[in-house]
Amino acid sequence: MQTTLSTDVIFKGIGLHSGQPVEMVVRPAHANSGISFHRIDLQSAPVLPARFDMVSDTRLCTKLGSGRNSVGTIEHIMAALAGCGIHNAYITLNGPEVPIMDGSSAEFVAGILDAGIFELDAKIKVLKILKPMRFEDEGGYAELWPCANPKISFEIEFDVPIIGRQSKNLSMANGSFIRELCNSRTFCKKVDVDYMQANGLGLGGSLENAVVVDDEKVLNPTGFRHSDECVRHKMLDALGDLYLAGGPILGHYVGHKAGHRITNKLLRVLLANQEAFEWIDCDMGTACLLPGSDLKESDLALIA
Repeated sequence: MQTTLSTDVIFKGIGLHSGQPVEMVVRPAHANSGISFHRIDLQSAPVLPARFDMVSDTRLCTKLGSGRNSVGTIEHIMAALAGCGIHNAYITLNGPEVPIMDGSSAEFVAGILDAGIFELDAKIKVLKILKPMRFEDEGGYAELWPCANPKISFEIEFDVPIIGRQSKNLSMANGSFIRELCNSRTFCKKVDVDYMQANGLGLGGSLENAVVVDDEKVLNPTGFRHSDECVRHKMLDALGDLYLAGGPILGHYVGHKAGHRITNKLLRVLLANQEAFEWIDCDMGTACLLPGSDLKESDLALIA
């Protein structure tokens, strides 16, 4: 069955790029309404559906909308909603970005599970991949392949020794997102942080909400949470960006040096090809394989 939250959940923090304080409330929504964002600090601003074709910018994050009525850095809350199996939510914000929290999805997941998950009287709609699709650009690519259950495979390669080349394959069956991905933080090189902040970007970034690396060092006092935290975070981002398809995807996502732009372009290519996919009503057997099936708050204690 489709789900929503049992009650409102409030998150307070700052925007990673704007540095502005923001309060975000994730609220219950009715069946078949999907995920949406609403800037309540702007007078008469229309609601922004969380859809791939509403994405306006993917350079530093995934941003919905355009002009003043836009919401940036949506990928981490979208990943949390996908990973917790929340199909419907109405999200209000009083600022231009989703709060960055600790740079991962862990605090969003904890808040969602604490609020509780409510089942709705409607079947889950799943996007089933029927034929392989690929988008390639600037040395990276992303693919979606037919698969009986949701999977993500990812490979990264950076010219920073402390990161280097990392790869990971993961079945997204119930609980795996929470246990293995949700606490993996966004990461960046110190030289890039210095450049962005000198140009008025990344103003809210700090060692409290990102992993910062410099050649062979991690500048955060506690180091990495996982030896392969960087590729895990890329998988987290991919899950959030893929949820902009409008529902869970029954298929195998493969990313190689991919980011927000390549994943969004892949969705656009896929959904423009009617022979490559179909929307199906999810049966009980398939529902048990989705990321948010049969979750409980104690799963947070099992983070790998």
